[in-house]
Amino acid sequence: MDKQPYIVGVGAANADLNGASLAPIHLRDSNPGHISLSAGGVTRNVCENLARLGADVKLLSCVGDDTFGAFIRRSCEDAGIDASHLYAARGASSSMYLSILDADGDMLVGMSDMRIVQQDMPEDYLPSKKALIQGADVVTCDPCMGEKTLLQLLDLCTPGQIICVDPVSCAYARVVAPFIGRFHTAKPNRMELGILAGMEIQSDSDLERAGEAVLNKGLRRLFVSLGAEGCLYMDDTGTVLRRKLRPAKMVNASGAGDSFAAAMLYATLHGFDVKKTLDYAMAAGIAAVSHERTINPNMSTALLEEILLAHRI
Repeated sequence: MDKQPYIVGVGAANADLNGASLAPIHLRDSNPGHISLSAGGVTRNVCENLARLGADVKLLSCVGDDTFGAFIRRSCEDAGIDASHLYAARGASSSMYLSILDADGDMLVGMSDMRIVQQDMPEDYLPSKKALIQGADVVTCDPCMGEKTLLQLLDLCTPGQIICVDPVSCAYARVVAPFIGRFHTAKPNRMELGILAGMEIQSDSDLERAGEAVLNKGLRRLFVSLGAEGCLYMDDTGTVLRRKLRPAKMVNASGAGDSFAAAMLYATLHGFDVKKTLDYAMAAGIAAVSHERTINPNMSTALLEEILLAHRI
């Protein structure tokens, strides 16, 4: 019997506390708003979007043996993620992420506490999952777990395996930059790409030069998210392609990057061509910003096709 294709996600799994202001924010003062709790973390969010798209996805991460850890695990299972491989660290507090959104739904400030994945995950945890990791058709990860664990993951993967990294932020992009060439695919934004390439990006020509610099380090594929400007795709065969969709009304700015990455990985798993891959990824971004939750609970391939019909230029 042929093995069912699956994706392994390695990285952050958080409890997200989100505050959305009902009016223009006054700093250093109490502001009225809506506060909500949800499961988050870059890799966990990517995995949930993948599961909702119908992919078989398994999450490797570390949570605490606290209420938030149980909440994260339950949320993963409810979304269809295989959470059976999560490590629960005794006496440790689960990762948390705090975000404050302004009255327009855009993030004003965020704060993360990722100590558990950097300090409490045993050194033999990932090696104990070697067979699972090496059997994956695609591995996706983020650098929130720290350089040492990220390098350990790269050493465990097989030569030529599709390994995708989301740099997450400028700070974490600096963690990834020294060994970006060991990954197959990367999904930075404009600022993160500048750090990966070691250059300042001030123009479109700079953007492509930065992409070439990163590809010259050994990366195979590069997806640069450009917000309302769409996406720049470059690869090691010399392909350079820009795509964009007609914008949608933004309800929530959180989660667009994670859903973009998930749809890109789903398309990769199923062998879609580059144009269809980009269309799916950008449609998933629209699905995310069009819903009040970080992850659109209606995420599906049918929804992406509907969005493409309405927003393709």
